Amino acid sequence: MKMIIGASSFASPLPELEKEVKSVELYIPKLRLYDGSKLIKERVDELRDILSTGSVTTTMHAPYYGDSLNYPIDLMVDTANMGSMQWHLMEESIGLASEFGCSVLVVHPGKISGDREKSFMSMVRNLKKLSSKAHDCGVILGLENKEGTDQTNLCCTVDEHLRAIKEVGSPNLRATFDIGHANLTCKGDAYKLRDFVRELNGHTVHVHVHDNTGRLSGSYFGDLHGAPGEGNIDFSVLQELSFNGVYNLEVFSMDAVRKGKRMLESLSKRRWGCDPRPR
Repeated sequence: MKMIIGASSFASPLPELEKEVKSVELYIPKLRLYDGSKLIKERVDELRDILSTGSVTTTMHAPYYGDSLNYPIDLMVDTANMGSMQWHLMEESIGLASEFGCSVLVVHPGKISGDREKSFMSMVRNLKKLSSKAHDCGVILGLENKEGTDQTNLCCTVDEHLRAIKEVGSPNLRATFDIGHANLTCKGDAYKLRDFVRELNGHTVHVHVHDNTGRLSGSYFGDLHGAPGEGNIDFSVLQELSFNGVYNLEVFSMDAVRKGKRMLESLSKRRWGCDPRPR
């Protein structure tokens, strides 16, 4: 298996994405699967029908602690501080990922509330339980690294990211590498970003691809989710990852998907000597 180019469903409706990429990351908050915190069975059935007639493979992004005003408050999940509703949402996501045949379910690390180590260990305990549920359902969880520009985030550095995975100690929890978040953590330093990628090599099950300037600027702590070329990231560092699987373009439009797709196709040719486009 070589590079599989994918894109998030927050870029466009599924039929449009299917024309451009071979994998789609189902972004739960934008799929209209929920009315508040209640799953809509009819919408799940509709999505299942769409996926059954399509040709793309799928991954899924679980609910998380969103800092956007557009993020639905009823789907907020902090994996370091989970109540009964958050447990229900996450277990439901694992079930949906299994039902839809998703290869990976992306999960976010928790937020720091008070003492960092206590928050970290609370997250680890919760991820252990979620990993056990994922094991029972045949789902792999991909724990995503977050941007260090937001000092309330856990798992920004590669050391803490890998420590969390090691502490959980489950084959059903591995790493989702988000290169945009890593660039912010490395403050736009290409050498530090390359070191980050090298240390994560061998632990990755999924990749998020988007661009930024590496600086704390504007909204969302600099996490712009721009198309490759709109920031300062040297995406050739992905060749250090030795990962064969889904490289998911986490961008906001079809134009950005096409731009990112061209970059990844070029990268794939240089790395593997092959063209990832379908024949």
